[in-house]
Amino acid sequence: MELEQLRIFAAVAREGSFTRGAKKLYISHSTTSRAVAALEEELGVTLFERSNRILGLSPAGETLLAEAEALLARAEAIRAKVKGNAEA
Repeated sequence: MELEQLRIFAAVAREGSFTRGAKKLYISHSTTSRAVAALEEELGVTLFERSNRILGLSPAGETLLAEAEALLARAEAIRAKVKGNAEA
């Protein structure tokens, strides 16, 4: 599991669409699909419930989204702190 995969997953979950998630991150739809598929494969769970153009989070997806958002926020805080120290 990589931070970039989590960023992509979180964007898709927040946007409710692979296409809109990809556009928000300025990446291709196929890159987005592959990243989510790789996460699902690695974790052995389905993250999204897909039905007739409706995309919703599965229970596992809801858990991952909460944890991913916390981890991504922490990673950004670390980046800002280190960058601040380097510029001081």
